[in-house]
Order: sequence, then structure tokens, then C-alpha cells
Amino acid sequence: MKQYFAHETAVIDPNCNIGKDTKIWHFSHIMPNCTIGESCTIGQNVMVSPQVVLGNNVKVQNNVSIYTGVQCEDDVFLGPSMVFTNVINPRSALNRKSEYLETRVKKGASIGANATIVCGNIIGEYAFVGAGTVVTTTVKPYALVVGNPSRQIGWVSEYGHRLDFDNTGVAICKESKQKYLLKNNHVSKMT
Repeated sequence: MKQYFAHETAVIDPNCNIGKDTKIWHFSHIMPNCTIGESCTIGQNVMVSPQVVLGNNVKVQNNVSIYTGVQCEDDVFLGPSMVFTNVINPRSALNRKSEYLETRVKKGASIGANATIVCGNIIGEYAFVGAGTVVTTTVKPYALVVGNPSRQIGWVSEYGHRLDFDNTGVAICKESKQKYLLKNNHVSKMT
């Protein structure tokens, strides 16, 4: 017996692994041999291609296509109508399925509405990609990136708040009160 919810208009192909308490909404298509973790939300009109892996508690908003080669770790947020690519130089007349590049979205990262993630890149843990951003290079953990092409304009906490570092390289999240250290252009959470 399935332990997930799928709206009656959703298409779930055979050989999918869908976790407990996941919800799949209107007109979405879950293709064969993909893995969707527990407690995920798959919004309206979402397509999940074969071999895609989504961790636990991933939130996919409406109108997102997640192509073969994409892997999202736990607690990832994919905003409305954001886009993944999986081939660098697509051509209709050429079959380039053997050239799919892997894109990895690490734990806790958020990708804003209408952003584009060019394949072959890594979005670091808890990174925040602003709405409409075009990501063409790897994004560091905790980085805040915006624009086309993306450029880093700051750092964010695990709660998604901007971090303002003092002269010792320490910042405190205004919501969680967790401390972060900026050292050698790398952010880590202090214990």
C-alpha cells in the first residue's frame, strides 16, 4: 500500500521510489526509476525525469522540470518555474543523452522563482539563489547569489537570513542565534 498522496491527475510511472508522507499535486509526472524521499511536496505541473534523486523534505513549487542528472539533498527548496538544464549545448537534430551532466543541490539550499541552473554545477549547503538568477558556476555553501550570470553578494544562515560578519569574522543569525565563522572566503557554522 502506498504511503504517499498523489492527486488523481498526477501520472506516476512504474518503478518509482516515493517516500512516506510525500504529496504529489495536479498534472505532475513522475517518471520511471526516480527516487523521491519522505515528506516531499511536488507542486502542480512538475516533471521528475528518470534517475533523478530528491532527498527528504524537498519542496518543489509549481511548473518545475527536474531532468535526469539532477540530485537534490534533504531540505532543498525549488521555487516556482525555476529551471534545470542537463546538456551544455543542446541541438534538436543531435541526440546528446550520453552527455547529460550532473547537477547537485546540497542540503538546505534554496533556489528562487524563475532561476536557471546550468548543468554540471553544485549548489552548496544552505546556499540561496535569488529569483531570476542564472547560475553558470558552482555556488559556495551559505552563499547568496543573484543576477545573470550569478554573482555572490553575501552570505546567509541556515535560516536564510543575511549574515553580517564582524572584524573577527563572526556573524550571528538574527533568528536562530547560531554563530558563523568566515575564514578564507568560506563560511562554517560554529559549534
